Formats: sequence, structure tokens, C-alpha cells
Amino acid sequence: MTVEDKFLKDAMIKLNVSKYLQGALSRAGFSRVEIQKTPVVTRITLYLLFPGRAIGPGGRTINELTETIKEKFAIDNPQISVVEVKNKMLEPMLVAKEIAEKLERNINPRRVMQMMLKSIIENGAIGVEIVLAGKLAAKGAKHKTMRKSIGYIPKAGDVTSLINEAHLAAYPKYGAIGIKVRIAPPGTVFPDRAVKKLEVPKEILNS
Repeated sequence: MTVEDKFLKDAMIKLNVSKYLQGALSRAGFSRVEIQKTPVVTRITLYLLFPGRAIGPGGRTINELTETIKEKFAIDNPQISVVEVKNKMLEPMLVAKEIAEKLERNINPRRVMQMMLKSIIENGAIGVEIVLAGKLAAKGAKHKTMRKSIGYIPKAGDVTSLINEAHLAAYPKYGAIGIKVRIAPPGTVFPDRAVKKLEVPKEILNS
């Protein structure tokens, strides 16, 4: 297997594991997963809003989850650890879930985007981008994309690895809406520039 093939295989395993955990741990507030392979074990770190729901009484739930991941994804010797999410407004997946819930309650997409941007910035992010794409209006409306970016969110290069990103879909009555959220968390140091603390723009603050 070439280096490129191994990279693609590892990326696909991480994607599939993440999709599985997103469903299996939805009640635990699944945010993201980090997977690190070593010659001896595969370390899997789960970031959850409610860790206790994933661990279970006496660790039973997390042990069952470990066995499932081992068998379902052919991962050798998985070792799972759990990290509690302290601020859900800095976790793209949890932000995307909240956006989806609001859209499915038929709250105006532009208003939802403004509300979430304001909250993310107020919680210390130094960069944020939200993209909504799909039927953003009533039945019969054409496909549309709304995009808003504040602060520094690099689009290419190695620095993109410093940005946390999540994708999700909402399903209001008038059609599916794709959601993308990218966040540069507080304290992120970019090698190519210094980034100042963000202030909420007036057009969002007064919206």
C-alpha cells in the first residue's frame, strides 16, 4: 500500500467512525472525534457535551462501544477516552445541530445565522464561517446559498488544520438545507499572521 493509499484509507475510516458516533452518541452531545494510530493501539478521543451518557454505569456503555468500533471498522486495539466539551458554542458540530433545530422550527435562516454568529464571537472565537445552502425560503423557492465569515478563516494550506469544521443537514418542510460551520477557537496561533480578538459587528449586534 502506497503512502497516498494509506492516507486515504485512514481518512475514510475516520469519516465513517465519526458518522457512526454522531448517531450512536447523539444523546451524549457528540461533537467530534480524534483518532491517532500507534504501533500498539489506536487512540480514539471523543469530545462530548454529556460524557456520563457515553460512559454508562461502571463503564459498560463505553466498553460496548469500544467492541462495536473494533468489529465494525476493523480497528486494532481501540482505546477510547472521553473529553467533556466546556463550551458548545465553540464546537462546530454542536453549533450546526442548533442551527438545524432552529431551521426545522421554521425560524428565518438569516436570523438564525446572525444569532449564531453573535453567540460564537461572544464566546471568544477568533474566526467563524457559516454557510447555508438549499431551499432557504418557502415552498417553490430556488436553491440559494448564504455565507457569512467573520475574523480569520483560512481556505487553503496547512493552517486549515487549525480550524474546526462540521457539516450537517437540516430538513424543514420546504426542503433540505446543508449547513457548514468553521470555527477558529480562542488561542489559535496562526504562523502567517497575528489575529486580534473579535468584536461583534454592528450589523449583527443590532439585528
